[in-house]
Amino acid sequence: MRIAIPVDEKDLEANVSANFGRAPYFLFHNSVTEETYYLDNTAVATQGGAGVRAAQVIADHGVNALLVPRCGENAENVLRNAEVFIYKTNPGTAKQNIDAFLADKLVLLSEFHQGFHGHAK
Repeated sequence: MRIAIPVDEKDLEANVSANFGRAPYFLFHNSVTEETYYLDNTAVATQGGAGVRAAQVIADHGVNALLVPRCGENAENVLRNAEVFIYKTNPGTAKQNIDAFLADKLVLLSEFHQGFHGHAK
């Protein structure tokens, strides 16, 4: 299974980024091969639509599950159309959340915000 998480640093011990679309990096983890790699988030510097652009990157990388603390409605639509399941992270590191996901201890994210539309918060 391919998992993605927005992170503040290129490290498994990095904290999960609080803002999906404007996270500095994305961590991609394959739970079968145990391969992990990072990608710079090019959407971080855009005026608007960062969440949608970030969601498309996640979908393009064949991700099955996105682990995030929150997500906007527009990004959720892109991810749903790509059949990416969105799970709510717990406070902590990327590694802790991957482990929690693999142990079925994360829940599907059920609330999606309207987005910030160029008003980074």
